[in-house]
Amino acid sequence: MKSVERTLLDRRSIRRYEREAITDDQLQIIYEAIRNTPTSYNGQQFSVIDVSDQAIKEQLYELTGQKQIKTCNHFLLFCADFYKITIAAADKGVEMPAFTHTADGLIVGTVDAALAMMSAVVAAESMGLGTCCIGYARTAAPEAISKLMHLPQGVYAVCGLAIGVPREMPDLKPKQPAELLIHSNAYTADDALLPLLRFYDGEIEAYNRTRAGAQTTNDWTAHIVGYYKEAMGYKMLEALRSQGYDPQR
Repeated sequence: MKSVERTLLDRRSIRRYEREAITDDQLQIIYEAIRNTPTSYNGQQFSVIDVSDQAIKEQLYELTGQKQIKTCNHFLLFCADFYKITIAAADKGVEMPAFTHTADGLIVGTVDAALAMMSAVVAAESMGLGTCCIGYARTAAPEAISKLMHLPQGVYAVCGLAIGVPREMPDLKPKQPAELLIHSNAYTADDALLPLLRFYDGEIEAYNRTRAGAQTTNDWTAHIVGYYKEAMGYKMLEALRSQGYDPQR
């Protein structure tokens, strides 16, 4: 297995996979890493659906347009989950508050699911497997994916993770420098950030122009803002409400 340092610092998104299957031992290590994820209150407000059925993966691909979902060996869908605690409370006669109708309830479940996904990423990558986090599992067709996955009330898809034996090793994408990401004692919101942001824009543009595979002239700022503009058309609030979430407070 890779060291913790190499697992974290060499991580990159893998979108092409070999036909070779993940072993049962590898899958169990990933499962155990997910189970040991730290969560708010130890409430474990998440669940994971492991999709290995090729027909279901292809349906998910049709809904999301993400090819790596149908070509990976296992696709894990990480969900915020308040269904389990709701039925457990009902069984004990404990009144369940409308926590899913609060902003904090939405955040708690989302954070727990995201932490669980990172546990899976680290476990898989440490064994030499390739992974790709897929946010479109949440946004592309949330109501259709909820129906396909038979998600009950109180459960909604947060993110997906494709896992498989890597068939590629893309260039390592530049990340923001520590000075932009890590602040000391308080947030540094001043003009010192702008030169660093301009430099990073140039780094990303140079990477996109020279990387192996498809090349573009995209910088960071305009490209990411473009994603935000696209996301303005998502109907996430309606999808959340259909799954029993209505964050009003």
